[in-house]
Amino acid sequence: MRILIDECLPRELADELVGHEVGTVQEAGWAGISNGELLEKVSGSFEVFLTIDKRIESEQKVPEDVALVTVVAHSNRIQDLRPLLPELLRVISETPPGKSARVGRMTSR
Repeated sequence: MRILIDECLPRELADELVGHEVGTVQEAGWAGISNGELLEKVSGSFEVFLTIDKRIESEQKVPEDVALVTVVAHSNRIQDLRPLLPELLRVISETPPGKSARVGRMTSR
């Protein structure tokens, strides 16, 4: 599956998504553009857009050919994201195009 990781997530996450073709917003040259424009660019190029921006689900329309997966974690640091990988990989494979899903939850430290 072709996955694009939003610029608010660490690039190291790409190495953890084994079995998928993963790129980053920065690698695509799309850093700094608005969420709406970014989702338009993702459409037709990637099958999954992975973000930690919880607002994007309610503020933007998910393209019909893209699954939007939002990670909910204490921070965007890779050590806070690694424990979510099994659930993240499952949700990536199960979320149909045009739909959104969330992975994880906020916990107090």
